Amino acid sequence: MKTLVTGATGFLGSHVARQLAARGERVRVLVRPSSDLRALDGLEAERFVGDLRDAASLGRALADVTRVFHVAADYRLWARNPREIYESNVTGTRNLLEAARLAGVEKFVYTSTVATIAVPRKDGLPDESTQSSVEEMIGHYKRSKFEAEQCAMRAAEAGLPVVIVNPTTPVGPGDWKPTPTGKIVVDFLNGRMPGYVDTGLNFVPVEDCAAGHLLAGERGRVGERYILGGRNLTLKEVLDMLAAISGLRAPRWKFPHAVAYVAAGVDAVVSSLMGREPQIPLEGVRMARHRMFVNASKAARELGFAHGPIEEALGRAVGWYENNGYVAARGAHAVARAHAA
Repeated sequence: MKTLVTGATGFLGSHVARQLAARGERVRVLVRPSSDLRALDGLEAERFVGDLRDAASLGRALADVTRVFHVAADYRLWARNPREIYESNVTGTRNLLEAARLAGVEKFVYTSTVATIAVPRKDGLPDESTQSSVEEMIGHYKRSKFEAEQCAMRAAEAGLPVVIVNPTTPVGPGDWKPTPTGKIVVDFLNGRMPGYVDTGLNFVPVEDCAAGHLLAGERGRVGERYILGGRNLTLKEVLDMLAAISGLRAPRWKFPHAVAYVAAGVDAVVSSLMGREPQIPLEGVRMARHRMFVNASKAARELGFAHGPIEEALGRAVGWYENNGYVAARGAHAVARAHAA
């Protein structure tokens, strides 16, 4: 059996591909000509050059493929041309679903996001049964992933064996880009976080989230969604964990959301004038207005999914960022002292 993995050059996708290869499976990864291939170093996998936006290349990529893990996504909170996000996340997903149908794949695992589920509700924590709308999605990334998930659901209803997984916030080693979540860790380690806002997310070790994908491919029910999550934590709790791991001081100032919004607005204007990416994306500030806590028990019941300690995953992330040059000298010295203690 041959498995195609998209997004293997990214954070979560690289872990999915490595776990498949570690089990001795034949893995093919879809890479673009411009992809950063560092995440593939040492991976035993066939590399196929193509693009989700090029339907013809996807047909060729799926030759002799039995199973697909579609992990690729354009995950960013700001884009000079937002259309690019929709082309990758919506059009690309639609293209791959159609190519998989034509190729007769036996299982298609689509990686959505917890953002399509973790919307404010008064009656308990959101879970896979929570119905949301595109109007509740904040920003282009969330809207594009909501639309792509709808494409996956419609494909399942039409007979394609699609299982949907909704990762929460993966943390751990191997986040080369880094992702917006990884950037929080890097900014903390480099002393670029003077304060924080009152928000929260569900965090999961990236290795366990990847393992959940494999479980979904084996045990997931067609047309069902599975949240691959760990612990619901406030941002303050995560920053305190990072302080204990790194030996650096956690920020003490809690900024009101209104102050953060004004700061993001000013940064957006300055960034536009300077032609650079904003340091404080407005979409990120808007997302932080509510805690994205969820009930992730369904995956444990139906898939046998389990997760390890978040503190240890953050520790692996800190060590990886330090070892790969993401941490300035002052922060690196503090991390080294904390590890030696």
